[in-house]
Amino acid sequence: MAVDKTDSARTVRGTQSFVHVLSECWSQPSLLALELLWRWILGLPLLTLLVYEGLQLYAAVSSQLAATGIDQFSIVDPSRAAEIASSIYAIVAPPIIRTALWLLPVAVLAWAVASGVGRNTVLRRYDPSLPRRPFTLILLQLLRILFLGGSFAVWFAAIQWSANYALSGDEPNLVAYCALVICLSLGIFTLWALVSWVFSIAPLLVLLENRSVGSSLLRSLNLGPLRGKLVEVNLILGIIKLALIVLAMVFSAIPLPFASNMEGPPLYAWLVVVSVLYLIASDFFQVARLVAFIQFWRGLAVQGTRAFGA
Repeated sequence: MAVDKTDSARTVRGTQSFVHVLSECWSQPSLLALELLWRWILGLPLLTLLVYEGLQLYAAVSSQLAATGIDQFSIVDPSRAAEIASSIYAIVAPPIIRTALWLLPVAVLAWAVASGVGRNTVLRRYDPSLPRRPFTLILLQLLRILFLGGSFAVWFAAIQWSANYALSGDEPNLVAYCALVICLSLGIFTLWALVSWVFSIAPLLVLLENRSVGSSLLRSLNLGPLRGKLVEVNLILGIIKLALIVLAMVFSAIPLPFASNMEGPPLYAWLVVVSVLYLIASDFFQVARLVAFIQFWRGLAVQGTRAFGA
């Protein structure tokens, strides 16, 4: 009995297709190279600037921090720990806010531009038939960063509320504070995961369906048959990224038995190598996710054309 290839294609699970995508991305190292290039061209100078500003800030407040008794901080004494933490925050918050007022807008704009141009370049490297739409991708990346920043602002406000609720009074309740922080953090992270889905898919729809910013965002909310496969692949990628984090932690802890012999520059160099390898692996799976979406979208488009012709 003959088997309809179209029907067979519909039964292919997203994870089965994703294995093929991983193999294809591995055979095209230029995709990963371009992804790393645009990320690190911006990331390295930005990281250098952050380190410089951090050192400047610490030099300005180090004497004040020493006066707070930071070396005596311990959760064994919650009242003293809360007092020290409050003193530290009062000292470091004003200079951090002053620096953030000019540094954050610069970093956000630079990242949006680099991401829009870089991502368009990577996808066109994979498929030269895709259009050049860097400006639209820049706008979408800017929206994504603004929403991400908003989620951090909500999280910070929630943490402050938790501190005022659980740590104020004569006897601070550190257990309640930790419980509130964990629950609120998980809730806000889940909410961002639901919202970020739209901003992750919209740039691809701009290129694949020649849509505008608003149209691509609306289309991202109604992906039809694509949604199931993307949910499946995103779940697998979430597990993979969690495994990468665990591996990075394990490799970072390898020098611990040799702490007496491996310290200073050799230890820092080892941590840098582990961090770089983690970032490379994470970016590889990010590229694979983009390629998988393109293949899923085109696979369904081909199936729809065949069904219409039949």
